[in-house]
Amino acid sequence: MSAPTDAVDLSARGGTASGRLDLFTQLRRDPWALAGLIVVAVFVLAAIFAPLITAINGQNPYDYNLHALDSSGAPKGWGGGISWRHWFGVEPLTGRDLFSIVVYGGRLSLSVGVLATLVAVAIGVLVGLTAGYFGGWYDRVASRVVDVLLGFPALIFIIALTAVVSANFPRPVLIVLVMGFFSWPSVARVVRGQVLSLKQRTFVVASEAMGAGDGHVLWRQLLPNVGATIIVYATILVPSMIGFEAALSFLGVGVPPPTPSWGRAIGTSVQWFSTDPGYLVFPGGALFLITLGLNAFGDGLRDALDPRTSRRRGILHRIAPRSARTHGRQRKVTA
Repeated sequence: MSAPTDAVDLSARGGTASGRLDLFTQLRRDPWALAGLIVVAVFVLAAIFAPLITAINGQNPYDYNLHALDSSGAPKGWGGGISWRHWFGVEPLTGRDLFSIVVYGGRLSLSVGVLATLVAVAIGVLVGLTAGYFGGWYDRVASRVVDVLLGFPALIFIIALTAVVSANFPRPVLIVLVMGFFSWPSVARVVRGQVLSLKQRTFVVASEAMGAGDGHVLWRQLLPNVGATIIVYATILVPSMIGFEAALSFLGVGVPPPTPSWGRAIGTSVQWFSTDPGYLVFPGGALFLITLGLNAFGDGLRDALDPRTSRRRGILHRIAPRSARTHGRQRKVTA
């Protein structure tokens, strides 16, 4: 296994108070990262306060408003039934409020994405730390297991598993466990590459020479120094988990109805797009925005924690004023 080269030096920043202050300064200077953070914050707050938000128009995602449908099951009115009571219109065939489905669907997508990421990070960090530090036969076995899991068709396995597992088993829990299990190898690969570099550093060698045990070196020396890399990787992993859950719901193997789900709404809306395009636009737009926001924030966080990027920006900031002054003097001489 080998780690991506752009993650090697992230552990050098963010560990001290001055490092955290510099991190916040770098994030504020990145408009894309700041915009992504705002988008994510809006979706998180909407998911937390979903009952209060949907209570504004007196709707919830479980009420069937059949009076808002015509004889064919399509929403009445313009834009899929958009009105002062149904801000995004209603769902075809059921008449459920689409705004409530989008807001409550964010709860499911965010919770599944974050929990699956936590499972993947917990397993991946444990395997990556121990494999990179101890090496030997354990590292070789862990590397082969990671290679096998990375090439395993996880989607096909999940589809088959949902047909075998009892219907009484909570489907969101099953999705979280399976997605987390098939996502930890990439985390382990990154962490292992970091540990292989860090364990040659002076502070680790000195700790071992002074008689520090393996547990102390792993959890007190190595883990804090790969923390920045883990945070960045987890931030980038969450949107892929959200997209994976939406894909499962799109294929009909996600959470069962009537639980609100962006993926299932997108899958059902395909056949209604010609008569009710809003049924696809609103859930699809929400999925697009949260994925874009998380990716933008993750990329900005990675750049802020990477000393090579920050150093390059600092050089450019110093060169720019100097170049402007030189150019000004040349213009005066020419005049």
